[in-house]
Amino acid sequence: MTHKNAVITGIGLISGLGVGAQANWQALAEGRRSPVDTERFSPYPVHPAPEIDWSGQIPRRGDQRQMEPWQRLGTFAAGLALDDAAIKGDEALTGTMDMIVAAAGGERDIAVDTMILAGVAGGRNDADVLVNEVLTSELRPTLFLAQLSNLLAGNISIVHKVTGSSRTFMGEEGAGMSALETAVARICAGQSPHALVGAAYNCEHPDMLLGFETGQLLMRGDWRPVAERDGAEGGGIVPGSGAVFLVIEEQEHAAARGARGYARIGPVATDAGDPAEDKVRGRLERLAERSDIGRADMVVSAASGVAARGATERAFLADRCADKPARVIANLTGHLREAQFPLAVAAGALALANGATIAPTDSATERAADGAPSAVGVIGLGHASAEAMVLLERAGDTP
Repeated sequence: MTHKNAVITGIGLISGLGVGAQANWQALAEGRRSPVDTERFSPYPVHPAPEIDWSGQIPRRGDQRQMEPWQRLGTFAAGLALDDAAIKGDEALTGTMDMIVAAAGGERDIAVDTMILAGVAGGRNDADVLVNEVLTSELRPTLFLAQLSNLLAGNISIVHKVTGSSRTFMGEEGAGMSALETAVARICAGQSPHALVGAAYNCEHPDMLLGFETGQLLMRGDWRPVAERDGAEGGGIVPGSGAVFLVIEEQEHAAARGARGYARIGPVATDAGDPAEDKVRGRLERLAERSDIGRADMVVSAASGVAARGATERAFLADRCADKPARVIANLTGHLREAQFPLAVAAGALALANGATIAPTDSATERAADGAPSAVGVIGLGHASAEAMVLLERAGDTP
């Protein structure tokens, strides 16, 4: 059976920490938290996206205008990843490149929703007629296209000429996990030489916050670290805006074109099922075996901040990885939903490539590392379901 090694050769990264891999790495190395906005969506704190000159990766204004913010974030980050891997503009490579995207269903037109709700609240009892009136008169013709999850992949194809195979997964954090799992599996099986994989999330939109708050998942009030959110008012999620795209290649393919490797990425082990704590713990044990996470020197966590899921993860790490310093990436960036697991993978790859450690993200619960890691384990538990683990190693090391 064919087995090839997969390496990360490009990182496109946007978070509240900054734009680009280098800006984000500097913040990770310092343990510097991104800004938190407690006013705009009070009582819910959020980590907003940084200021971005969209023309840097989306040069046509017409393309920028027809995209919603989450699409712009993703398309911009995809361009950064392609630039970083020295693939952008090489249509021989972009034209044969797999693209695997994790996406939600787009952003609703809040003004139109408000009109409908105001009409119902004002006493109209013909809601079906009202909805049809508003939909036919207020929505722009492209609105429903803008709601399709695969519009992000479409925009990346148009702007960056990535025109090989395309897959879009939906399913919140699990979609980001499955996107990476599929990309790495195809490369390791010899089915694809290179892939662009990632996700984007814009938390600064009322319907995005509403989706979490209907489950009482958003934290309220002043920001606090993930480990201290058990007793916080509301839920434990402090969302963040951003996007993460990775270029992953078969190692020989990367070497043949002289590409730098950030890290070798092992098989991504994923699972989902019964949310009962004992069932989740059993799945984590199996994922640890499949991913070989025990060989890691450091663990990067994609924890969401939800108390029950976080407690299960911390108990697992205390039993299986007690000797390894752990870093909870959401303490610095907020929770990026579909992009959260890819974000944690990017952080681990940056640490390996820079030969340095990620600074503690919570001085009360995270200990300093003894030295630079040679292998980083990444663990992710979605806020309601889905779990994943993967082991990253230095790109130059042999298996």
